[in-house]
Amino acid sequence: MIKLIPVLLCILSGVMILFWLGRVTWNRYTARQSREIRTAASPEVHYVDLEEVNELPQPVQRFFHLVLKDGAAIINRGFITQTGGFRARPETQEWSKMEAKQCFSARPRAFVWEATISIGFGLSIRVCDSYSQGKGRIKAKLVSLFTVVDAHNQKELNEAALQRYLAESVWFPTALLPSQGVTWQRLDDSRAQATITDSNISTSVEFEFNDRGEAISVYSPSRYKEVSGKYERTPWKGRFSKYKQVNDYLIPQEGVVEWHLKDRIYPYWKARLGEIRYE
Repeated sequence: MIKLIPVLLCILSGVMILFWLGRVTWNRYTARQSREIRTAASPEVHYVDLEEVNELPQPVQRFFHLVLKDGAAIINRGFITQTGGFRARPETQEWSKMEAKQCFSARPRAFVWEATISIGFGLSIRVCDSYSQGKGRIKAKLVSLFTVVDAHNQKELNEAALQRYLAESVWFPTALLPSQGVTWQRLDDSRAQATITDSNISTSVEFEFNDRGEAISVYSPSRYKEVSGKYERTPWKGRFSKYKQVNDYLIPQEGVVEWHLKDRIYPYWKARLGEIRYE
């Protein structure tokens, strides 16, 4: 037995080195993704002129007059952190702990979302969901080492990623202004549809506003969802709450995202924002 100890120590050391190399490689990959977005972001400085929203549908006007200040800087890029939970399957009742950070650019439109999701027994899955230059990509690895998802070069994924960008623009609301390429169409007294086009991809999301003007939900009746290796159009909704003033912008601090499946509503992501930086 004593003779086996050096062998076991060598094996243990080799496993530890393997995991360390996996973390280093993953961190380099996500850092490169984020660096490319920050570098490509426009350095030009523009300012909010709320006169441009005066012809928009009434609920959209209330939203912009609530969340923006006249003369505030147009956000070119930003950074947020999130803490919350994730559910990988609709059958799972418990939420896995999730910590994430996200950087985004408004010109050009891009984001990188990097998350660590705990799955028990000290193990975790690292996820990187990104959109840049009209391309979406989702990459996930178990303990930063074993690839479990690597989806890219698919038009359905590209559209879904751009749709996510549009929905999450409530966190950098100047990106929703008409001058930033968003068109608005009234649906009723509390809802309006926002549409953007990027890299020959056009997508829309329905925004719902409360009486105060807060955007309380976003909805798509047909967002692409991956099912057994294929993409199916599925109703999808995000809910926002707990608005807070951050510099010259009022943004929601909490959110829940859900798929509306045929037999159930499946919430799969929930989080609260932590650190928030704008440039």
